[in-house]
Amino acid sequence: MSGTKGTVTAVSSNGEYSFTKPNRGSITLLPGLGVEGDVHAGVTVKHRSRVAQDPTQPNLRQVHLIHGELFAEVAGQGFEVAPGQLGENVTTEGIDLLGLPTGTLLHIGAEAVVEVTGLRNPCLQIDGFQNGLLKQLVGRDTDGAIVRKAGIMSVVRTGGEIRPGDSITAELPVGPHRPLERV
Repeated sequence: MSGTKGTVTAVSSNGEYSFTKPNRGSITLLPGLGVEGDVHAGVTVKHRSRVAQDPTQPNLRQVHLIHGELFAEVAGQGFEVAPGQLGENVTTEGIDLLGLPTGTLLHIGAEAVVEVTGLRNPCLQIDGFQNGLLKQLVGRDTDGAIVRKAGIMSVVRTGGEIRPGDSITAELPVGPHRPLERV
């Protein structure tokens, strides 16, 4: 599989509920919780819509990764998006995040490991950020199936500090690969 190695280009976190997350010099991943000090860290769901449905659900969205190549793609449609502005914790380059199977382990930097749980399901807040941007992040393929491009979600398996410039290596799961679904 191509695109199983990449680089961290930015890291972001926010201790308060806000659509965007400020870039940081580094973030620390905590096993089973997420990004230290981030509003979405925790064993159970932290995203408001999911808490309203069932606050006891496991948090499969501890760390949000997005491919920086998406920013160039939407720029071609007239949208200006920078790292952290779509609420992601880790912005990447060179790795095909959307093509990874569920259960892939991403080794980031010297120590951190996250397990890919699924696709981010972008919401209407994206149009509040930039009107019309949601249509660029969710579309349909030639067969009519929904295509989500707003990055992937993961849980922290091994903690560690990560920073821009760190390498990312994907360790694909053994056995049949399950395509990513929204989480």
